[in-house]
This record gives sequence, structure tokens and C-alpha cells, in this order.
Amino acid sequence: MAWSAAAASRFAAVSPAAAPLSAGLGAASSLSFAAGRHRFRPVAASLSTSATAIKEAVQTEKAPAALGPYSQAIKANNLVFVSGVLGLNPETGKFVSESVEEQTEQVMKNMGEILKASGASYSSVVKTTIMLADLQDFKKVNEIYGKYFPAPAPARSTYQVAALPLNARIEIECIAAL
Repeated sequence: MAWSAAAASRFAAVSPAAAPLSAGLGAASSLSFAAGRHRFRPVAASLSTSATAIKEAVQTEKAPAALGPYSQAIKANNLVFVSGVLGLNPETGKFVSESVEEQTEQVMKNMGEILKASGASYSSVVKTTIMLADLQDFKKVNEIYGKYFPAPAPARSTYQVAALPLNARIEIECIAAL
């Protein structure tokens, strides 16, 4: 539904003078109506949802396949949304090691491959979310993570979670601009 129709139905209920709005905002920019002591002038704007965003799945064999019914990443509206990435070896599907440091390195390599397949890179990442099995690993992860992102570093959130898929020590997801 277009904004104009939604707004028109709200204004029509407030004032009978706004009834012409129910037909749309085409000529509404010249209309105004009073409600109490305030005068309202509808905004002639088109925020229609009819121009639906196109989304495209990103998939590469150079990173581990998704573990469920989701994509490695989705491209939409000049952004790339990379799903949570684990420290799995893409060839074996197994963790590179139990060490958080080695899993972090592998997460970053896997993320880099997904970004590359989407046409993005580490430098185009604007937001990351890091999920850790143990927040005591924060400093170790920071040392590795920091090597991959040029200044300015992306915005970031880091959480300790109750559990991660396959008992991973770390998972990182990100959003990049194209």
C-alpha cells in the first residue's frame, strides 16, 4: 500500500475536510485542514512499496555451505547481508581447530570469500556482530579481527551467547555496502 492511501485514511477520520485525500495525494499539496487549533498540510510524497527491493543470494564454494535453510549472504539495495560465519574449513566442513584464535582466522577468511563473491570487501563492511561462546576470548578475537578491517573500522556489537552452532567458539555476521 502506498503511503498516500494510508495517510489519507487517517486524515479522513480526523476531519471531513480531508475526505478528498482518500483518492490519493495528487492534488493534496494545496489542501489543508484544521484539527483543533493546529492546521495540517499533507505532504505530497510518494513512499510507495510497489518498487520492491530485489534480493539476490550469494553463494561461493570457497566458504562453508549454509548449515540450514538460509543463504551465505543476500544482496539487496546496494547492501550485502552476510549470515553468521563459523571457523569451518570449506573443504572438510570441520573446524580448523578448537582454538578461538584459529577459528577466528578461519571465520575472517570465510567471510572474505563471501564478501568477494558478492562484489564487496573488508573495506566495505559497515557493521559486524560477533558472537562468542566465552567473552573472556574478547581480547584474543580483537587482535585477529583488527588485522582485517582498514580504518575506519566498521561499527560492531559483541555478545557472549549460551551456545553456537556445532559448538563453535565464535560466529561473526556482517553488513557491507556495495
